[in-house]
Amino acid sequence: MEFEFIKDYSYGRITIGGRTYNNDLILLGKNIESDWWRDEGHMLQKQDLEKVIDYQPDLLIIGTGTNGNMIVPEKLSENLEFKVKSYLTKNAVKEYNKEIENSKKVAAAFHLTC
Repeated sequence: MEFEFIKDYSYGRITIGGRTYNNDLILLGKNIESDWWRDEGHMLQKQDLEKVIDYQPDLLIIGTGTNGNMIVPEKLSENLEFKVKSYLTKNAVKEYNKEIENSKKVAAAFHLTC
């Protein structure tokens, strides 16, 4: 049976470890930083990722929302010392579960709505 750290995601909600969250969040490995928000709403910027940068993952997986409305600038990863991949949040959840199962030092930033 496949390990699933994140049990479920649907518009505006994500279930991790038996708890449901209704606000955007950051994952640092298996640690949850809830109520994450960006300085400019749907525009992701480097300063929005301070906790991720401090964590120093090998990979950051970004969930851009159900419809991909959170913008991830192409140049975002240029000054970061880790790989960045972005997906619609439903696909980002699947990728995160796969990467964390493989014992990678991985982080995530998930936009849960639009």
